[in-house]
Amino acid sequence: MKVLEGKSVFSGIAIGKISILQKVDASVKRVHVENPEEEVKRVEAAREQAVAQLQKLYDKALQEVGESGAAIFEVHQMMLDDDDYLDSIHNIIRTESVNAEYAVATTGDNFSSMFAQMDDDYMKARAADVKDISDRLVRVLSGHGDGALEVSEPVIVVAEDLAPSETVQMDKSKVLAFVTRKGSSNSHTAILARTMNIPALINIEYDESMDGKMAVVDGKSGNLIVGPDAETLKKYEDMRADELAQRAMLKELKGKETVTKSGRKLHLYANIGSTGDVANVLANDAEGIGLFRSEFVYLEKEDYPTEEEQFQVYKTVAQNMAGKKVIIRTLDIGADKQIDYFNMAHEENPAMGYRAIRICLDRPEVFKTQLRALFRASMFGNISIMYPMIISVTEVKQIKAIVAEVKAELKEQGIPFRDDVEQGIMIETPAAVMISDLLAKEVDFFSIGTNDLTQYTLAIDRQNAKLDNIYDSHHEAVLRMIQMVVDNAHKEGIWAGICGELGADTTLTEKFVEMGLDELSVSPTFVLPVRKIVREMK
Repeated sequence: MKVLEGKSVFSGIAIGKISILQKVDASVKRVHVENPEEEVKRVEAAREQAVAQLQKLYDKALQEVGESGAAIFEVHQMMLDDDDYLDSIHNIIRTESVNAEYAVATTGDNFSSMFAQMDDDYMKARAADVKDISDRLVRVLSGHGDGALEVSEPVIVVAEDLAPSETVQMDKSKVLAFVTRKGSSNSHTAILARTMNIPALINIEYDESMDGKMAVVDGKSGNLIVGPDAETLKKYEDMRADELAQRAMLKELKGKETVTKSGRKLHLYANIGSTGDVANVLANDAEGIGLFRSEFVYLEKEDYPTEEEQFQVYKTVAQNMAGKKVIIRTLDIGADKQIDYFNMAHEENPAMGYRAIRICLDRPEVFKTQLRALFRASMFGNISIMYPMIISVTEVKQIKAIVAEVKAELKEQGIPFRDDVEQGIMIETPAAVMISDLLAKEVDFFSIGTNDLTQYTLAIDRQNAKLDNIYDSHHEAVLRMIQMVVDNAHKEGIWAGICGELGADTTLTEKFVEMGLDELSVSPTFVLPVRKIVREMK
């Protein structure tokens, strides 16, 4: 029996045989060609075929993991249309009179290396994307198909790394777990694994001799146990049985209140990124939507979404939730979410730069379009509006002035809207925490964005894998800030909740209830586990 230590990116127990995936050799040779223009035409034909493959992957991912999980395949399609990338390929073919495969592979290596050396972590992450699309093009040019990885029986999939396209193409009924040597907690594949409820480990140093051997993936400890002895296997089989029984038991909590034995009620909502995610919200019996990330409406477009386009999205979500609360966060781009058509300049430190409400207040025409759509949609359900990245009372007053303008315009045009739409702010910065007593006088609610609050409080970039070991969302400073926000909210008679990932941390659920938090908004799959803990509290 051998125990390999790694890092868990999604918990759970998996027991089965290991299947080490050997990828198709995409290495290419440099071949001199007599007609470079024919090679350029081959590249264009291959590019069109690759884009079509990616569209199929997008459609498949959309059904399985929703729009936020599928978005990477739209990004890959856009990268295949990038002029700089294509110009480099064409230039190599024409100036060196070489074959298309060599030109694509060389460009892929060059661009990937360029991105990997950048200081910005978001741009560094693009290195893997460039490599992925270049490998896809080479496979098409070489006649190796779409690179789908197939398994014939349920197995623990082990690989050097997995591109998002490879993960999505797999038959999920045949995949017990993912285990990779490379990767990070914030990689696209890790996110997809969590969304699909598949246990996943990274940083596992395996060797080829393990192929076909029985193993256990312990998603709690982060260990891969190869060739478990009878006693160990029995222990994990029992743990797996308990896990399945727990899931069945959780289903019995559907339709029940999230309330402690002493009668303390907690509102338990879900976070979503698209209309397609509403089905998961309802299936997991969330009481409402505590965070609708409206930026995905913008990320899916090649130009600014119109008022009507946005109205239809917000209206659909409100109608589908049938009167349950739907809190929609206004546009929150910048940092790790960039949109080309916004034409924003490069920043040395985008996490602390031109983002979220700062963009909206600087570009009121964009902000007003979204607000008009939101207020119009308020007639079709229980919509609340939430503003991100607030650091001052001045910002809130600026927002109120713009909202007043929007309402006046709608009234003048005879367009119906609800005048009593609840409006709140996200508390994501230490500045907002420290003046939360003043901010509470201006808004209807607080929602604490613990992801950003943690990184700003600890001065740790949450996208930096090197700092994972000291990124501590349980840090006493973070917990004290949450308590301060709750106390200041209640003094002014408004409610306070959490919509960051910390809200789904069941080791803190009891503490959050004791702190007096009124609401938690979590990924849909965490609704019932959190409800269970609350209902067991005294």
